Amino acid sequence: MFNNTISGKNVCLVVKKAHLHKAINVIHGQVFGIAKKVNIAIFGKGLVGATLIKQILDNTNAILEKRKIQLQIFAIAGKNQLALHKNGLDSSWKEQLENYSDTSTVADTVIAFAKAHHLENLIAVDNTASIDFITAYSKLIASGFDLVSSNKIANTTSFSFYKDLRNKLAYFNKNYLYETNVGAGLPLIDTIKLLHASGENITRIRGVFSGSLSYIFNRFSATDVPFSQVLQEAIEKGYTEPDPREDLCGNDVARKLLILARELDLENEFEDIHIENLIPEALRKGTAAEFLNALPILNQTFEEQKSSQKPKHVLRYIGDLYGDLQQTKGEMAVQLVSVPENSPLGSLQGSDAIFEIYTESYGAQPIVIQGAGAGAKVTARGVFGDILRLVTSTNY
Repeated sequence: MFNNTISGKNVCLVVKKAHLHKAINVIHGQVFGIAKKVNIAIFGKGLVGATLIKQILDNTNAILEKRKIQLQIFAIAGKNQLALHKNGLDSSWKEQLENYSDTSTVADTVIAFAKAHHLENLIAVDNTASIDFITAYSKLIASGFDLVSSNKIANTTSFSFYKDLRNKLAYFNKNYLYETNVGAGLPLIDTIKLLHASGENITRIRGVFSGSLSYIFNRFSATDVPFSQVLQEAIEKGYTEPDPREDLCGNDVARKLLILARELDLENEFEDIHIENLIPEALRKGTAAEFLNALPILNQTFEEQKSSQKPKHVLRYIGDLYGDLQQTKGEMAVQLVSVPENSPLGSLQGSDAIFEIYTESYGAQPIVIQGAGAGAKVTARGVFGDILRLVTSTNY
């Protein structure tokens, strides 16, 4: 109870006893001007996860000084490993990891730890690629966590799961940010959300969604080098997955396209997408090593496609969402196309991604968003941006 003896006015706040310490922490921060403490649990400590941890630790003091926000990583979970500290982990976090055999309950352990230590302003960051971990999203939300994720699976599984997750977020008044799901650090999803929320009629979205396939077809179109050699170069530069068939099959581009479709309230499922698999039928099975040894088989097919184009045209592997997007479902295709070399898609360089957003207001001239669409540093920076967007929002 706050009692003003001069005016006679008072404010009473009733909380459950179990929430008392957490409530006091929040009140002290808001009333007495103590820096807002934000407690972050990071799931996934691979390339993106480890880069994000370093970025947060490197910028903690600057954010505290400029924004009066104390970022604190209280949990880091990796495959069969977990580190916890109520006052935040530091740069020695790798030495603090302990073996954790039951990965299916890691979220429960983190939730229980946060509750036992009365931690407030909770954020769970999913930098895994795990289909199993997304099942923990609901319990994290119900336990007071906001979500930030670079993992695309929760947004590309069944539409029923997608809607149930949004309903759970609304019920508990929690947020879920995932800008890096498409375009890594590019401001794509946020742009589409704002356009759609403002009532803008988006009529088409298409682009080069994959940094690895961008590099491959940009180089193949501009040189006389065989396709197999270009692909080998992309592998050596680290642009592709260890098994490049994961890039060439088109599923990753399709998942990203599906995410954008659902941002427009379309009810498409993954099975609705027409996907042109660039891998010959005979090479889709077997080991990665066997596929890499057979790369020259790809040369004739792609050389024929390249030589059969109109003059001043180039090949691009694109995702395309089109049709009447005011209906419940749109048309979706992932395919290799030939485009004029002086068009936005045709002038793409290196491993950049590019997205064209066509709207009713802008007419035939699309909004174009282009830049680095892949890489651990870019993706981690995008996740960090989502965290900062969340903690600096007016309702956080």
